[in-house]
Amino acid sequence: QVQLLESGGGLVQAGGSLRLSCAASGRTFSRNAMAWFRQAPGKEREFVAAISWSGGSTYYADSVKVRFTISRDYAKNTVYLQMNSLKPEDTAVYYCASRKSNNVLPSSSSRSYDYWGQGTQVTVSS
Repeated sequence: QVQLLESGGGLVQAGGSLRLSCAASGRTFSRNAMAWFRQAPGKEREFVAAISWSGGSTYYADSVKVRFTISRDYAKNTVYLQMNSLKPEDTAVYYCASRKSNNVLPSSSSRSYDYWGQGTQVTVSS
């Protein structure tokens, strides 16, 4: 079935950039919306960005709008999160999530997503 693997996390200074990748494997290509969430220690998981199956619709949390960009590569079955102008408050474990096949619309609710990666750590130093 669907498996998601995040990569690209690491340690970066404030103002720096990182690009996270989420590679889907173990399944045939499907029409699914995908998203990124994050969770800091002691805090609840929060929405970051989402993208429709077509890639034509994207949504961002206010805290990351303009600074972050979500995109996808259909040939590689991969979703990306380009993070620029990083701030210490962006420090968290970032999770990739996918809806089931034929759920093409993006959503900011974690309830809308059926498959999750294990997460990749992003640490931004001040």
